[in-house]
Amino acid sequence: MRLQSLIERYIAYHQALGESFKTNAIVLRAFGRASGARATIAAVGARQVRAFLDGKGPITSAWFGRHSALLGFYDYAITRGYVAVSPLPAVLPQRPPPFVPHIYTQDELRRLLRATDSYQRKRSSLEPVTMRVLILLLYGAGLRLQEAIALDRADVDIENLLLKVRHAKFSKTRLVPLSPKLGDALAGYIGRRPAPPGPAAEAPFFTKRTGTRLNKYTIDECFLRVRQEAGVRRAGARYQPRLHDLRHTFAVHRLTSWYRQGVDVQKLLPQLSVYLGHVHLASTQVYLSMTPELLAEANGRFERYAGREGGHD
Repeated sequence: MRLQSLIERYIAYHQALGESFKTNAIVLRAFGRASGARATIAAVGARQVRAFLDGKGPITSAWFGRHSALLGFYDYAITRGYVAVSPLPAVLPQRPPPFVPHIYTQDELRRLLRATDSYQRKRSSLEPVTMRVLILLLYGAGLRLQEAIALDRADVDIENLLLKVRHAKFSKTRLVPLSPKLGDALAGYIGRRPAPPGPAAEAPFFTKRTGTRLNKYTIDECFLRVRQEAGVRRAGARYQPRLHDLRHTFAVHRLTSWYRQGVDVQKLLPQLSVYLGHVHLASTQVYLSMTPELLAEANGRFERYAGREGGHD
């Protein structure tokens, strides 16, 4: 059987079960293209599979994502008799060190915002005010970049200080409360931007100068220049600070603030998880040990608690 045909059948099988299956579908279709339009599943051997898994450059976490997608596909193919054995490697490479996101300091955040006024050496399709408000929103509301890009004007309720995030990860919609200051920033942006043509309910919130919706490529390119202008970098690091790290920074700063206020962080953690749009609480719990400052606050809380308990003896 043709490899690409079986891949499409496998994708349709998972989607029929109610799964979005988007990421694995992208990986598997790329595997099918790399193997060739006329390739049969029986003809694809271990060398071709390994070449696809390895790609170009060093082993990263993406290797294991590709491997997981192919593992499920070949289990499907074997159980249905299309192949007898899997061509996937029996021995996996060593996993790379876990990626550690950059947690921006308050000074770095201020420098990024100032740099939005000066980073452009020539006219760009993305206006400085758009870059500034986007940074404020990603940090102030902890949104994913794609969620911010997908916002329509109808999703931004300034009066009630609410965002309706409809195009979230895992296809879930959620309401995100806004602070008054962030609401003012978004209202100011709306006031400076004429409504794009077309139905008001579908008008994008963040737009280029032309009024069309922003895209990730344009934003990432502009943020690179903003970050360089602000002088924000990680010395000797493989990865430099990203826009997505603003979301991680929001979570860590919120937890740190709760510890300093003396509130029950474990009780509030599920609320933060819902606010961020996490499916599992464990995704939020990882923030509890992300920075030395946060660990120090948590340790201080434990020591104060232990001290009170010890006084009862």
